[in-house]
Amino acid sequence: MPKILHLLCSVPDDTVANLIGVMSGVEGATVISLYPDDVAATAVDWRRVVQDIMAHEQVLCWW
Repeated sequence: MPKILHLLCSVPDDTVANLIGVMSGVEGATVISLYPDDVAATAVDWRRVVQDIMAHEQVLCWW
């Protein structure tokens, strides 16, 4: 499992998207969107968010 978890509180702009890509490196990262998604329209699974936070070494929250 990747060591970095990115929590997106809003739609990322180009700068944030590029930073996430650079920080992900070879191992990759997990990205969770906490904002309403127009495509999927699914609610956030908060239990899974907490499990993912505990399972990763680093958690970054992007506004």
